[in-house]
Amino acid sequence: MTDEAVRWMLAVVQVPAKPSRHRVAVWRELRRAGAVPVSQGTWALPAADPFRTAAARAAGLAVEGGGTVAVFDVEPRDAAARTLIEDAFRAARVDEWREFSADCGKFEDEIAKEIAKEKFTFAELEEEEQSLDRLRRWFRDLRKRDVLALPEARTAAERLRICADTLEGYAELVYAAVHGDAPGGVEPSGG
Repeated sequence: MTDEAVRWMLAVVQVPAKPSRHRVAVWRELRRAGAVPVSQGTWALPAADPFRTAAARAAGLAVEGGGTVAVFDVEPRDAAARTLIEDAFRAARVDEWREFSADCGKFEDEIAKEIAKEKFTFAELEEEEQSLDRLRRWFRDLRKRDVLALPEARTAAERLRICADTLEGYAELVYAAVHGDAPGGVEPSGG
């Protein structure tokens, strides 16, 4: 979607303060969907089906806590109003993409550390595969929320590709070590 194609909705949340678990559940559901707070108790979301479904789930959680979530389709009256919502949404997505890219860097550092320690085991490889799977799931979730198609998403996709290539290189080292073909005559360390 381009910026002009995005339509918006506002979710106005009213949930009693006590017990706080209901308020927190609504907050977590809205955050997980990609909603951004625009003022106290008011969240902005794109007006698209996945976001509508998430708003409905949040409303259900609010009702369980004795509250409500009122959802309104909105059309900003002017550029300033549109900018308010888009800037909040864009800032949240940029932060998420940056955090994702930082985690990709941590993944790459972890693989480099295992290579430096010559820890070439199937158990370690499996652990790293699980870490890459987590990154892939996270990437898919972030991409679903990024209706503005931010350039940070392309950077994150490239970082994820590098992580996959890094893991593939590590897997080759593990297989070589386990089969006695380790670089530098390293003895297999398990498997």
